Amino acid sequence: MADRSFLSWPFFEDRHRALADALDAWAAAHLGNVDHADTDSACRSIVAMLGDGGWLRHSGAEGDEVLDVRTLCLIRETLARHDGLADFSFAMQGLGTGAISLFGSAEQQATWLPKTRTGQAISAFALTEPQSGSDVANSTMAADGEGNGFVLNGRKTWISNGGIADVYTVFARTGEAPGAKGLSAFVVPADTPGLIVEERLDVMAPHPLATLHFDGVRVPGDALLGARGQGFAIAMSVLDVFRSTVAAAALGFARRALDEACARVKERQVQGRPLADLQLVQGHIADMALDIDAAALLIYRAAWTKDSGAPRVTREAAMAKLFATDQAQKVIDKAVQLHGGDGVRHGSTVERLYREIRALRIYEGASDVQRVIIARQTLGG
Repeated sequence: MADRSFLSWPFFEDRHRALADALDAWAAAHLGNVDHADTDSACRSIVAMLGDGGWLRHSGAEGDEVLDVRTLCLIRETLARHDGLADFSFAMQGLGTGAISLFGSAEQQATWLPKTRTGQAISAFALTEPQSGSDVANSTMAADGEGNGFVLNGRKTWISNGGIADVYTVFARTGEAPGAKGLSAFVVPADTPGLIVEERLDVMAPHPLATLHFDGVRVPGDALLGARGQGFAIAMSVLDVFRSTVAAAALGFARRALDEACARVKERQVQGRPLADLQLVQGHIADMALDIDAAALLIYRAAWTKDSGAPRVTREAAMAKLFATDQAQKVIDKAVQLHGGDGVRHGSTVERLYREIRALRIYEGASDVQRVIIARQTLGG
């Protein structure tokens, strides 16, 4: 049983504690039966289940509603502890429509959020390009004005839910100024002519990922999110909210690894004694517990700060993501080591966690990018 004592911390309200308990019970009852053999099918099934369960209503906000980052983090932590693909499915619904929640017009919100918040539509966030990676300001995909609309040309890659999404939030260069100030954001339905799934990308922990080719994709003027030239600010605002949730997913993986390690060392006998009696093993368990609590403090500090009205939590979110993902990697590695040969057996829980955690140190800003962000924020006062 994962540690629940953190829910008594002052970061949380009673509604957060009730949600965490209800989701934990729901996940235990529903997620163990999902067939992961076909990743696309599994994701569609999980999105539908999350929608039916009412959990996706937290992934977006309509009208006067606001995104509650503590709720997002608790949901991702809990789902990740139970099933990494369930965490992924929930996270992409939030990230994919985050810009619509924060910057969308009433019409854009009314068109898409009721569908994504009930699991009737799958969303995606199309930001990364082959040549730019984390350097968003260097994006080259073009959105040229044509009459009252735009024509999009270029490629996006490493797009989560690429190939199964019903709607994409796409960032492209409209050219108001060089660099970051010349980007805009658009809502693009997946069935728009010219939007081609060029390549599906296979990774060590199977998720639906793709390279997208926009070949003369025509969208109307009301597909624009916010104002022209506001795309970079929109992207950073969305990441400011959801970066902490990546850290929360890592925390969920780490908690599951610690649970598995504790069970293993209590039951595994060496020379007639449980592994847990060995001081060196106890030292590993202590380090894992310490790293998990320290990560949780950083994550929920960032989430609480954002929910308390801070306009930006760039530094806090970067610290949370950097520390939580890096330490989760170490925690899971220790869990694999404590399992011995069984730890690298394909299909075992800790082997799956070992594959799942690695990508979190790369996407939504790699670890070294987070270090640059933290340093700049610190040096800038």
